[in-house]
Formats: sequence, C-alpha cells, structure tokens
Amino acid sequence: MTAVRHNTVDGLVHDSARRIPGRVAVRYGGRSWTYAELDAAVTTGAAVLRERYGLAGGDRVATFAHNSDAYLLAFLACARAGLTHVPVNQNLTGEDLAYILDDCTSALVLADPDLAGRIPDGYPVRPLRDAPGSFLAELTEPAEAFAFEAGRDAHGLAQLLYTSGTTALPKGAMMTHRALVHEYESAIEALDLAEDDRPVHSLPLYHSAQMHVFLLPYLAVGAENTILDAPVAEQIFDLVEAGRADSLFAPPTVWIALANHPEFAVRELGALRKAYYGASIMPVPVLERLRERLPGLGFYNCFGQSEIGPLATVLGPEEHEGRMDSCGRPVRHVEAKVVDEDGKDVPDGTAGEVVYRSPQLCLGYWNDPGATERAFRDGWFRSGDLAVRDAQGYFTVVDRVKDVINSGGVLVASRQVEDVLYTHPGVAEAAVVGLPDERWIEAVTAVVVPRGEVTEPELMAYARERLAHFKAPKRVLFVDALPRNASGKILKRELRDRFAAPPPA
Repeated sequence: MTAVRHNTVDGLVHDSARRIPGRVAVRYGGRSWTYAELDAAVTTGAAVLRERYGLAGGDRVATFAHNSDAYLLAFLACARAGLTHVPVNQNLTGEDLAYILDDCTSALVLADPDLAGRIPDGYPVRPLRDAPGSFLAELTEPAEAFAFEAGRDAHGLAQLLYTSGTTALPKGAMMTHRALVHEYESAIEALDLAEDDRPVHSLPLYHSAQMHVFLLPYLAVGAENTILDAPVAEQIFDLVEAGRADSLFAPPTVWIALANHPEFAVRELGALRKAYYGASIMPVPVLERLRERLPGLGFYNCFGQSEIGPLATVLGPEEHEGRMDSCGRPVRHVEAKVVDEDGKDVPDGTAGEVVYRSPQLCLGYWNDPGATERAFRDGWFRSGDLAVRDAQGYFTVVDRVKDVINSGGVLVASRQVEDVLYTHPGVAEAAVVGLPDERWIEAVTAVVVPRGEVTEPELMAYARERLAHFKAPKRVLFVDALPRNASGKILKRELRDRFAAPPPA
C-alpha cells in the first residue's frame, strides 16, 4: 500500500482502480461498479460538486440518506473535491437534525427524496438519488466532460464525524484524510481484510464503523463489496448461499437476531468465514451457538470510538478463548494505556480511564475548543472508557466513565451488574443506570427486556445472591426494547432521562 502519510481517502480507491480496474468494486441493488467505473464516477462527482453546485474547498456537505452506492460516491466525491463530508443519522428529526446542520454550517445537504422534507428551511438541498437531476444521475455524464481533481491534502478535513451522543449532545470529531487512512491500514491488518473476501455492508454508512472499519478498507485492498439497505437476515443468507458473501460486520443484537432466525438452522451458510462484532457484549451462549452451527466462522471483537476513526483495539478469533469479555489489544497505529483521574498510569489489573495516542485521532471537536481541551491532555486523548489492562496487554472495558454509578458514595460499574443479569434465563437484554435517589445519591437501576415470565423481586434476589449488596439493583424496570444508536450501543442517557422521575408511592 502507498505510504499512508502521502495518501488520501479517495487516493486509496484510485490506487485500487489502477491496479484492478475491471474488478467489481461495489454492488447495490441492480447496479454494480468496477473499480475503474467507481474511480471515474468519483472524479465526475467532485466536478459536479465544485463546478455545477458551486461549492468551495473546505465547505461542509451533509449527506442525509439511507444506504446506497450513491452514499459512498458522495463521500468519495467530497474527498476528491477537497470538501468536508458530514454523515447525518437518517433517523434524526426536528431539533436533533437542525443541531448538526447548524453546528457544521452545511453548505449543501444531499438527501434521499423521502427524507428531504425533514430538513429545516434555509439549507440548500439536492436529491442524492431516485429523482430527476439527482447527484447520482449527474454521474452518468462522461467523466472527461467534467475533468476535475482538487489538490490533495492529506492533512485536510475529510469528515466531521458526529459522536453518537450517548451521554451528551453530539460533537463533531474533525477527521483528516491522514487520520482515516492510518485507521484503514490498522483495520486491514488487525481484521485480516483480504482482496478475495466477499464482505456485506448492511449497517448504516453514516456510522463510522461500517464506513471506515470495513467498506473503505475493503475498497483499499480491492475486495468485491455488497451494500444492503439494512441487515435483513434472508438477504444475507441468500448472498452467502450464492457465494457472494463470506464476511459480515454487525453488533451483537444483529448476530442474535440471525442466530434466532428460523432459517438459520437450515440454510447453507458454511461459506461465511469472518464474523465481526462490536459496540456491546456478545453473549457467550449466542457465540457458542454460532460456533457450533458454523465451526469455520472466525469472530473478531472490534472496539473504539468515532474520535479515533473508530477502530482502537481488536480481539482476534484465536484470542477469544479464556477472555471473552476482552476487547483485545491496540491495533497497529494506536498506543493505549490506563490512567487515574490525574492522568498517571495505573498498574495492570487496576481500573482506570483508557487514553490514546495515535495518528488516527481527530484534530479535536468542531466549534468546541473547550471540549477539545478537556479531551486532549499531555498529548493523550481521554476516551471516557473505564477499563482494565492485563499483563499480556489485553483491555477489558468496565464501563463508560460517565455511566459509573455513585451509590451511597461507592462507585459501581454498570457492566458488572449487567453481566450478572445476562446469566438469568429470563433476561433477554439488560442495561444498568444510576437514577437520582435521596438516600443513595444514585440508585442502581436495571432496565430489562424480559424473556418469558420474570418479576422484579426475582431479579433483585438473583442479583443480591451474586453481587455485593451495594451493587445489586434497587429497582428493576421492564421495557419492550432498549434504545440504541446505529452501531448497537445502548443509549443510557435516554434511559436516565426517561426514568429519572421517582417511582409512584
């Protein structure tokens, strides 16, 4: 691969097009693009953005759309045109959507027609696809008619990646080309991404994990990629049986749904070789069931956050045995350690905050120098994750620092309580949060998606038998589903807001 210090996001695709021009790069629906066609369309798209749409270098271009080949082309065209791409969660509405568009001062919004009506007045909007005069339709013009290529700057902003906002309002992590390309190289090595893989990309492309840990790195190695609208089990099974899919990334919630699907036991799925997961714990029974059904399937646990591109650590298939709760060791371009509140290293086996030093890191937060200063201290990025490192260098995340519960002056890690609850047969999913309490400061509260018949007293007694008394839940609340973001992370902030009111007397 070309030296990462002298490359750009779109440059990696250009390199693949030069090396394997006739190979299929991307399939979506009934369309497919060879690497040469993809690269030419990116150049045309860059010219359309700069010459036809009148954008200037550094302008922010928001994409508010569902998964498609057009989404990928919009990102790559922005990169080649010297523009900053802003991926926006297509589920946002109202104030949440306006907040991101206002914060990034978007010069243009490329939107799918069914979503365009949500965009506040005052923002220039053009259809991304499926409409006359859409951005995708413009790419059918001959590339040479709009020959254009911006001066490439590896240190220029490629994207503003807005954080998931699990604990506060989203912040725009400023990602340079150099940072992302370093992250791609880390992903390729740590996740064993290869040219002959057949990956399926079914999670939202606006989220950094699907785009930057898998789709772009796979384009860099020259694989044949299939983009789906969503992780629909039957479509994934069909692709595997047809020999067009052998690699899949999904959060544990999707793997659970696949394993529980009635067709899982009868479809021919032996061709699936690589299974990637992240964002939350993979329940051991689910992993064992998948392994038993598909013994040739290798599992990779991926961990990180938007600010680092987002891949920071990986637990490979051969490393799972005996350390199922670990998120692995740092990838090539990431240096990580565990520190106390003052930033001093703590001994192995002691919980502390994970901090990173890496060329993959963002420059800081857009329009928020205060948050940037708080996050970067002494050259290290404060992740907000509470973790333990063992003597072999494996990290195990205990909790988010902001999710640690202060119960009667004693700190309780929510993940430890959740791990106990997951062992109860009546618990399908669980999230533990601290809710305001006059006596305890914060009451340890379990929010549970039940499986079958189970009661609050039963779960509270079960937890008390297995945990210190101050860690056991003071309340158990039952819900039909837990709120999650696109990567599968539970939105504990929403649970705290929802259940902050005291229980009825």
